[in-house]
Amino acid sequence: MAAYVKVAHETDLPPGQAMAVTVGDKHIALFSVDGTVVAIDDTCTHRGGPLSEGELKDGIVTCPWHGAQFNVKDGQVLKPPAPKSVSSYPVRITDGAIEVEV
Repeated sequence: MAAYVKVAHETDLPPGQAMAVTVGDKHIALFSVDGTVVAIDDTCTHRGGPLSEGELKDGIVTCPWHGAQFNVKDGQVLKPPAPKSVSSYPVRITDGAIEVEV
């Protein structure tokens, strides 16, 4: 059964930035975009690059290894070489705590 898990505090993630968190066996990238925190898998589907370390611009992250691009709001792949999208996760903020549903 899915449950929300506290992964960070709002102050840990400045606007326009990203960070990596681990919940169980999942590596998740958090992004602060337009006043909202969103979460997707942190692993690029091409060669496993860390999406949390990629360039974030206009809600799109570019994988730092080979340039694949993903929409950070829904995980959809927008540009190859990534062959498929990544999972996205619901996020909520409770008393300043960032919680991800996994």
